[in-house]
Amino acid sequence: MPPVTNIEDLRLRARRRIPRAIFDYADRGSYDEATYRANREDLAALKLRQRVMIDVSGRSTASTMLDEPVSMPVAIAPTGLTGLFHADGEIHGCRAAHAFGIPFTLSTMSICSIEDVAGAVDKPFWFQLYVMRDRGFSRSLVERAIAAKCSALVLTLDLQIQGQRHNDIKNGLAVPPKLTVKNALDIATKPRWALEVLRGKRKTFGNLTEAPGAREGLSTLSHWIAGQFDPSLSWKDVEWIRSIWPGKLILKGVLDVEDARIAAGLGASALVVSNHGGRQLDGAPSSISMLPGIADAVGDRIEVLFDGGVRSGQDVVKALALGAKGCMIGKAWLYGLAAGGGAGVTQALEIIRKEMDVTMALTGTRNIAELTPEIIHGPRHGEEVARPTESMRQSLDAQSMAV
Repeated sequence: MPPVTNIEDLRLRARRRIPRAIFDYADRGSYDEATYRANREDLAALKLRQRVMIDVSGRSTASTMLDEPVSMPVAIAPTGLTGLFHADGEIHGCRAAHAFGIPFTLSTMSICSIEDVAGAVDKPFWFQLYVMRDRGFSRSLVERAIAAKCSALVLTLDLQIQGQRHNDIKNGLAVPPKLTVKNALDIATKPRWALEVLRGKRKTFGNLTEAPGAREGLSTLSHWIAGQFDPSLSWKDVEWIRSIWPGKLILKGVLDVEDARIAAGLGASALVVSNHGGRQLDGAPSSISMLPGIADAVGDRIEVLFDGGVRSGQDVVKALALGAKGCMIGKAWLYGLAAGGGAGVTQALEIIRKEMDVTMALTGTRNIAELTPEIIHGPRHGEEVARPTESMRQSLDAQSMAV
């Protein structure tokens, strides 16, 4: 195979190595995928200022996230079904992240359970929580995260109702994966994946094995999960979680300045500017187009993190320059995991850090603190500006009205 030089190379390897239904689950967005595309297009539209003759010999990507030192301001985002991309995928991902010196976030909808991961690593990790209709079960998940000594709780706000992802329906995505006439040939061409995942002991949602309906069988559990996303969720539920969780709280899924101001007043440690990777409200603005307004509005009160379309170290640099304190990556690390297990995750992180380092050097910056809006092309420098995409124009107009 040709050498891997960027995240797209890992993506192509992942597509060859795992079944289509699993790959598309990570790779695609909801409905017409307008927001999914805007996340990438709007990041690409931002142009960096090339600077020369500046001493950049002492560069460092080191920083902090939630007051903890990191080798680069990037965290692995929570991703469901991770253990289906590679056997014991959550464990491999957590080990790789910790060895690299960055945070790992375990999803409620993970294949390996909180206890599985905690028993396999020697450092605390973050845990992501969905507040479900069954508040008792939600409380039990928080208690399990406390018992596992998780260092932060990431509360997802933007999945009260699940956005439809057409490809998941067309591909017949199931947990655990089912061998059907339709997908038999696809799975037959992925023998290594089939041996590792289908024969492994972890093939369903590890954190939900004690949920109501779990012992009655998979079909009952799946029905229970489908009915647990709760449209009645409100900011009062965030206050309830704050009251039972003693540690650092991160609110993920903020895409509006007004919501950001509310979130900043609830005692959380950080918020994540996010549209769920374009997998929820299709037609919402890109995350990067909303980041500057949110960072300006609340960045002095709460740590602002970012996700949505990050596939390179340059994307990280752009987000940091526009006000983020750190980024979360979802698709990028899943591609690495599917392509090469734990080593593939490490390779993805190495790619991102190297791209950050080179980009910093060529923009004349030596450390994370120097990544400011000054490194982005703009009218203040008398330079030609890249034409913004339509989605970026609309979201910037909305921000100016809100502010």
